[in-house]
Amino acid sequence: MKRFLIILFLLPTFFVSAQKIGEMAPEKPPIVFPPNAWGVDLMFSDGGFGIGTFFRHSINTKFTGSIGFSFAESKNAREFEYYDYYGRPITIGKENRVFILPLTIGLQYRLFENELTDNLRPYLQGGIGPSFAVSTPYEVEFFKSFQYSEFHLGFGGYLGFGADFGLSKTNLIGLSVKYQYTTFVTEGVEHMEGQIKTKISAFYVAIKIGLMF
Repeated sequence: MKRFLIILFLLPTFFVSAQKIGEMAPEKPPIVFPPNAWGVDLMFSDGGFGIGTFFRHSINTKFTGSIGFSFAESKNAREFEYYDYYGRPITIGKENRVFILPLTIGLQYRLFENELTDNLRPYLQGGIGPSFAVSTPYEVEFFKSFQYSEFHLGFGGYLGFGADFGLSKTNLIGLSVKYQYTTFVTEGVEHMEGQIKTKISAFYVAIKIGLMF
């Protein structure tokens, strides 16, 4: 996991153009990118993997509004996974698998617009909205367990930062890190037997892949 995160944070360096010493490159006008973008998020956290989708619209050169939905597994910090004789994963005391499904309306604020070249576009981000959790019994086979799923209603949001890379006006590639928080308005979820959680939070690293139009 550490090596993977290091590779992700080094990724932007491949998009930064170098300038030879002594060269005086003429200033270029800022690139005007299409106002809309749609794509998917490939999400990674200590709780597991997730996937999401988003739509963004540029309000102006500084602010971009967004709406997003994601599906990611949540794990309790006290979970310890073992493997039985047949190589099957076992977590002692685990009662349910829990998945978080937030629907959020967000806002991005672009940083260093005049100081950095357009092939590296960092931003701050935040959002709020309803959040849902789905719990399925751990003792039942993964796919079959969704027949016995329970839904939990909550509300939450996220804060983070990220960056878009490259000069393409059609393809979107980016990387973001965010802290996501959910509090339940109904009864909480039970990861481990006898431990009901009314709040869930996690850090996510997401690779963004999409289209601009």
